Amino acid sequence: MGQPCHAEDLSSCAACPVRSAALCAGCSGADLTAWQDRRRMRSYGTGEAVARAGDRLEVVATVVSGSATLSRGLEDGRTQIVGLLLPANLLGRPGGQRLAHDVVATTPLTLCTIRPHDLAGLRASQPALDARFLEMTIADLEAARNWMTVLGRKTARERVASFLMMLAHREVVAGADPNRPVSFDLPLTREQAADYLGLTIETVSRQLTGLKRDGVIELPTKRGVKVLDLERLLIETGDDADGGLPT
Repeated sequence: MGQPCHAEDLSSCAACPVRSAALCAGCSGADLTAWQDRRRMRSYGTGEAVARAGDRLEVVATVVSGSATLSRGLEDGRTQIVGLLLPANLLGRPGGQRLAHDVVATTPLTLCTIRPHDLAGLRASQPALDARFLEMTIADLEAARNWMTVLGRKTARERVASFLMMLAHREVVAGADPNRPVSFDLPLTREQAADYLGLTIETVSRQLTGLKRDGVIELPTKRGVKVLDLERLLIETGDDADGGLPT
C-alpha cells in the first residue's frame, strides 16, 4: 500500500498538520505516544492507486496531505467520481472493509495508517476515540447529503461556486483570514472537477472564467485559485447566506 515515507519527511504526531481535525485530535501525552508507536506513514504519487474496488482495506487511514478521489467504473467505460478525500479525512473503518470504489491520488498524497487490531488496542485504552470516530462519520454523512443537493438541484455556476466555497472554507478553518483573499490549489484537474460536479470540462472552464470576469476569484496558475470576495462567492453558491460565512 504505497511507499513508506522517509524518516526525514515525517513529523511527530504532535507536529502533524492535521492533528487538530484528525481521529487522534483529543490525544495527548502518553495517549499520543501510543498512537505514534502504532501508526505508519505512506506516500503516493499523483495518479497512483491507493486501493481498488473489491480490495479489502487492511488499515484505517487519515489524509495528512494531498488529495484522492473515490470513483466507480461504469459499464460503458466511463468513471464517476463519487467522493473526494482531503486533509484530515478518514478512509476505512475499524473492522476493515471491502472497498466499493477505487481510491486514487489526485496530487502527491500522504496517509497516516493504522491497522485495525492496533486501532482496537487504542480504542480499548482511549474510549474517547469511539466518540471521535462517530463524530467524524456523522460529519462525512452530512457532507455527502449536502453534496447531493449540489449535484441534484444547483445550476452549473452554483456547483462550481459550491466546490470553490468548500475548499475556501477549509482554508478559513485552518486559519486563513476570511476578510482577506483566500488562496488554494484545486485538488482536481478541471477534467476531474467536471466529473465530480456532473458537468463537462468546457462548462467548468466557462464558469471559472465567468467568476473571474465578475471579480469573485482570480486564477493565478493552472490549478491556483484566489477567492477575492468570500461573501460574494457564498452568494454565488445559491445557499442561504443568512447566517454569514461559515466559521
